[in-house]
Amino acid sequence: MMPIKAILLAFLVIAAVSVCAMKRLLASVIIFASCSVITSVLWILLAAPDIAITEAAVGTGIMGVLFFVVIKRIRVIEEEEEWKKNAGR
Repeated sequence: MMPIKAILLAFLVIAAVSVCAMKRLLASVIIFASCSVITSVLWILLAAPDIAITEAAVGTGIMGVLFFVVIKRIRVIEEEEEWKKNAGR
C-alpha cells in the first residue's frame, strides 16, 4: 500500500505546482479539482472515509462549481468593460 500512497502524493505535489504555474484559469480549475480527487483517495487509503467524503463533496464539487461560476462572471465583466470602452469612443 505504501507505493500507491507515494505515487498519489507525488501526483498531488505535481498537481499543486501546476495549478500555480498555469496561465489559463480554466485549466487551473480543472487541475485543482483533480488535486482534490487525489486528496480524497489518499484520505480513503488512510482509513478516514468521513474526511474523504467531505473532501470530495466540498473540494471537488462545491469549490469546482464556484470556480467555474467565477471564471464565467469574470469574462462577463471583462466583456462589459470592453463594451463600455467601445461605446465611449
